[in-house]
Amino acid sequence: MDAEFWLERWREGRTHFHQSRVTPLLQKYWPTLGVPKGGKVLVPLCGKSLDMVWLAAQGHQVLGAELSQLAVEQFFAENELRAVTHDSAYGTHYVAGNIEIVCGDIFKMDAQVLSHCVGVYDRAALVALPLAMRADYVRHVYGQLAPTYRGLLITLDYPQDEMAGPPFSVADSEVQAIFADVSPAVIIDRRDILDKEPKFQSAGVSRLDTVVYRLGVQD
Repeated sequence: MDAEFWLERWREGRTHFHQSRVTPLLQKYWPTLGVPKGGKVLVPLCGKSLDMVWLAAQGHQVLGAELSQLAVEQFFAENELRAVTHDSAYGTHYVAGNIEIVCGDIFKMDAQVLSHCVGVYDRAALVALPLAMRADYVRHVYGQLAPTYRGLLITLDYPQDEMAGPPFSVADSEVQAIFADVSPAVIIDRRDILDKEPKFQSAGVSRLDTVVYRLGVQD
């Protein structure tokens, strides 16, 4: 799977993964992390998620990373935010208030950018990547965040042989393995959501859990 897969999804409007509301699990658990107000929070593969608006309203500096220029422009337009743009080695930066989205490849971001992030919110990135890319993604992104970072990771766990991703199933055993050299990954919530996901039901998926992890510094 390459970047063109996701760019085509946005061009064709096949973005069922986009939610038209703030994620309730974010609202419930983010305040428990203790990410400092004013701290920079990374939202990888952010799309046009309303979660960024919510995080900004909590007093954070939000840094999104997104491949699709269409998604980025829709985010600012739909939220009535006027962005100022500039280019760098990382891509095109769109900035409005305390929200900045870099339209580019997150694998091109380095410690100069990532080390300033004291928080991370990953609802869409890990589950969007195929197995072969997930360990490299965690090593590259999470391995370069501020040493004292705190974050939330939300995954899906279902029998992968019953439906092709994305979003992919990421079992806890894999999460523990790929985060082992980076930071603790502690499950703080697991719930059955199959009855709320008709796409998975129609595909014949027999079990579907969403799992919330607390990452980084554990109090």
